[in-house]
Amino acid sequence: MSLYCICGKSASGKDSIYRRLMADEGLGFGSVVSYTTRPRRDGETEGKEYHFSDLEGLEAFRASGKLIEERVYHTVHGDWHYFTVDDGSIDPGKDYLLISTPEGIRALKAYFGDEAVKGLYIELDDGERLQRAVSRERQQAEPKYAELCRRFLADEKDFSEQELEKAGIEARFVNDELETCVRRIRSYIANA
Repeated sequence: MSLYCICGKSASGKDSIYRRLMADEGLGFGSVVSYTTRPRRDGETEGKEYHFSDLEGLEAFRASGKLIEERVYHTVHGDWHYFTVDDGSIDPGKDYLLISTPEGIRALKAYFGDEAVKGLYIELDDGERLQRAVSRERQQAEPKYAELCRRFLADEKDFSEQELEKAGIEARFVNDELETCVRRIRSYIANA
């Protein structure tokens, strides 16, 4: 089993890359749907982008020993928890693709072992990321620009070279053109 973990700063294109790779039947990835306590965004579906939970649900997973990893973001709207759960959906005979962070990748490695978890870091120019983030936020029924700014600034620490190194992330892909980036990641996975 290999867990390929896409990570990158906000608006770097992780979701678009994830969707393209998941649609590639030749790769045959299973999906690991993470959990979150944050409010659902317009267009998100329970069980597709995330399992939407509350703090009581998070505590129940923790108490049962099924919590694999957890991150909390102190947003302008309160604390939002993101977490991965051993909920029976991970088959040790399959490869999986998920979106995570350097912190999440370290926890996944602690749970599944270093060799099973492979970090794929997506890079993009900060100006382009900010432009994409603002465009995406404008499409929301209630844009949260303050949270967008907090996330953008927090990414500098969360995705610093030191954090990437601590997570053992060596595979890097520049997403200046989506299809080219996806093609490079496919090639990397095929040769891993």
